[in-house]
Amino acid sequence: MTATDGTPTTENPGRDDRYVVTLGSGAPVATEQLGGKAARLGEMIDAGVPVPPAFCLTTDLFRRFLDETGLAEDLRTGDTPIRKEIVARELPEPIARLILDAYAALGRPRVAVRSSASKEDSAAQSFAGQHDTVLDVGGDEAVLHAVKECWASLWSDRATVYRDDPAAVGSMAVVVQEMVHADVSGVLFTIDPMGGRPHRMVVESCWGLGEGLVSGKVTSDLFVVDDRTLEVVEKRVRYKVTQCAAVEPGRVALVKVDPARRDRASLTSEQLGELARLAVQVRDSYGAEQDIEWVLKDGRVSLLQTRPITTRPQPDARHSPYIKDVPDHVRQNTMWSRMDIGEIFVGAMTPLGLSFARYYQQHIHGGCVRSIGTRDHGDMDLHMGYLQGHVYLNVSYTAHVLTQSPPTKDAAVFTERFASEEVDMPSYRSPFGQFTSGARSVAAAAHWARSFAGELARMRRRSERMAASRHRAYDRARAIDLRTLSRAELGTEFRKYLAYCEAMNVGYMPYYINAFAFYSAFSDLCAQWLGDKGANLQNRIKTDMSNLRTVESARELWELAQAARRRPEVLRTIMETPPAEIEPALRATDEGRAFWETHVARFMRANGTRGRQEMELTNPRWVDDPSYVFQMVRRYAQDEHFSIDGLLRGDDSAAHEAEAVLRELPAVKRAVLRKIMSLFATCSELREITRMAMVTSVWLVRTAVYEVGRRLVDEGVLRSLDEVAYLDFEDIRTYLAGDRPAADVFPQAKLAERRRTHEYHNRLPEPPLTFVGEYDVTQALRAPDDGARLEGLGSSPGRIVGRARIIEDLAWQADEFQPGEILVARFTDASWTPLFAIAGGVVTDIGSMLSHSSIVSREFGLPSVVNCKHATQRVNTGDMIVVDGDAGLVEVVRPAEASGAAPDTEAGN
Repeated sequence: MTATDGTPTTENPGRDDRYVVTLGSGAPVATEQLGGKAARLGEMIDAGVPVPPAFCLTTDLFRRFLDETGLAEDLRTGDTPIRKEIVARELPEPIARLILDAYAALGRPRVAVRSSASKEDSAAQSFAGQHDTVLDVGGDEAVLHAVKECWASLWSDRATVYRDDPAAVGSMAVVVQEMVHADVSGVLFTIDPMGGRPHRMVVESCWGLGEGLVSGKVTSDLFVVDDRTLEVVEKRVRYKVTQCAAVEPGRVALVKVDPARRDRASLTSEQLGELARLAVQVRDSYGAEQDIEWVLKDGRVSLLQTRPITTRPQPDARHSPYIKDVPDHVRQNTMWSRMDIGEIFVGAMTPLGLSFARYYQQHIHGGCVRSIGTRDHGDMDLHMGYLQGHVYLNVSYTAHVLTQSPPTKDAAVFTERFASEEVDMPSYRSPFGQFTSGARSVAAAAHWARSFAGELARMRRRSERMAASRHRAYDRARAIDLRTLSRAELGTEFRKYLAYCEAMNVGYMPYYINAFAFYSAFSDLCAQWLGDKGANLQNRIKTDMSNLRTVESARELWELAQAARRRPEVLRTIMETPPAEIEPALRATDEGRAFWETHVARFMRANGTRGRQEMELTNPRWVDDPSYVFQMVRRYAQDEHFSIDGLLRGDDSAAHEAEAVLRELPAVKRAVLRKIMSLFATCSELREITRMAMVTSVWLVRTAVYEVGRRLVDEGVLRSLDEVAYLDFEDIRTYLAGDRPAADVFPQAKLAERRRTHEYHNRLPEPPLTFVGEYDVTQALRAPDDGARLEGLGSSPGRIVGRARIIEDLAWQADEFQPGEILVARFTDASWTPLFAIAGGVVTDIGSMLSHSSIVSREFGLPSVVNCKHATQRVNTGDMIVVDGDAGLVEVVRPAEASGAAPDTEAGN
């Protein structure tokens, strides 16, 4: 029964299926009316697959809305900003009643409102992320508004460019589906997306809602299930700090995972078997491999979406980081490493970060190579490579180029310093020979000698100039409001930042290389002159490096905490306010503003451009997001007797033992070693000073990039600033160099592909620190062997027993770390230094003798073992562990459940 206008009545709302369709009702409706997503959901429900109940607003209803509001005519004339108009218009009462009646029939639960375009989830195009989804909506007005947002997203720039027919009208349906506040969410691929191995389904799962996994913001577990036996054949359980959850009606955000669940597998074998059984059913139904989104609530699995896998894995899962074609013998024998490459490219990077690394490679790295005395920097395409979102140094080629310099004439001098134990060095043979010979070799050696002598003469003066310049650059940047600049003016400013970035990187490199060289020379001479007694002696000699900039930042943070302690109102605000809200809370009071202007602003001027992975432009610096700074202020303020200076004075017993060994040497040799260590200390100090100028220059580039991102959001090219991560740095340069429309410079198909690539990289296990030839990703899926004993590289002497604390995300976990705990992380960089001041020891998955964790551990007198590979997977928070920095061993002596630890309790807010 219908009303006179053809609208279904409330007595029989499902009679007219032109406008509203209850999914799974069996109504004969064309896919074109439902859109790809809704059609597939209906098919799954009809097949008996568990899917949360839902209804679909068809494309016919959308056309009716356009006709009744007059927007269809506006579309034909092109005179109306259609997206804004759709959201702003009131829905005609009959259309609103149709929607609300269907919502009432669903039971008026909280719902997810999802777009369902006609070509979505097809075998040709997935449209993933192109149209809007509004989560956790409740109430009539909120549902109506969410429907309009989904309709309007048909005309977002990213969607119109992505589809084949940008002028298509009336091709948007909307799914309104009961919201599942999931305990666990994830995706399942019915074929291995990494290597295409037969009979292997790959499952990724995370705590909470799946939006965090799709965006790459949360850590996930990975399982491989045999599709014949439905048994789990491989698994990789990760430490999971955050999850996506509905924090208030209509708003989903990241929250902390209960510590008791962080290192627990998010799915049981039984749940994985049930999930795989449903996936086989869906795959068989469609006769094609599927990418399935699913949720688990109260132990029950539901499927939210399925789409054909639009990209198939390459049959050969072996990959090379080379960015250009090279002969096969070169590709198969090249050594690649990501150890100590400035400690700015460590870890996985976003597409934006990788493209900035490519810019660095082509426009900056050559100057850096020349700055260390090499006459010819070689082929820049060969110096660096890229694998699974990681940046690698081509050690073989770099060593080849460095044979121009007398200290590295023997390529092995450089190569061996970058080789981890994954590489069989006795069998390694470089595919490159000597870079020069004959007269060219003599000329190159003379060039290096002049350069090195000049560097020693002017290195301190240059460091002073660089330190002064970074303060001027910071002050100038803070005084400029980039939002007020025209596009051309922003482009001019951006190019100034890039020029400064090049100058600071080139100026920094000699300090880094020379510190490396003097440290290596000392360790080599100790081995030659002292034999076994010289082992690890370089880590025991006492050198006053307490004035390293990275150590000084911890001292200044401690001083900031003491200043807060002297102001009870300020300290109370810092201790009781959520970290993300502390800055506005302080600025809201007279005393808080005075504290900010007097103390916080000064601290930020000295340290605020620090951040995680400083070449990764998407990572905020301390000045951009001070949450981490205030978490550490809380920690330092809790103990009135704690002192950074007292910690740095430490125990000199190891240094006394080293001095006794040195006294066994003849005076001349002893003097040589002392001079080398003095030069190492000097270069290390100047390296830290100039490194701050280098990271400040990268921060400047970041500010301009995010101003471009803000403008792209305003123009509708990006949905939010989070999507800046998928931009190409070269496209940003192009945009700021001309006046082409933003939608042309940043094509949506390219953004979508970069997003998919990034999500694919996030699913893969972390590639090795060092390897030779090509890397087989399928071999890395296998979890490390069980066991409580790990071997690594002893990088700071001493032995300690303490409770482990896994730190996966520094910004989220800094306030949880307890004084005296053993810090266990994948790697650390300069932004982690304040945490070292309260740690009892340090263990990292990757690292070397000159990595940040090693150097700072030695300065704070902390036992440290680096390059343990799987410490963050084998050690659990709360485990009692032994860290032996001399032997390079880490051992779990009592698991968390047996040691009386309380991993489910947190410190701080």
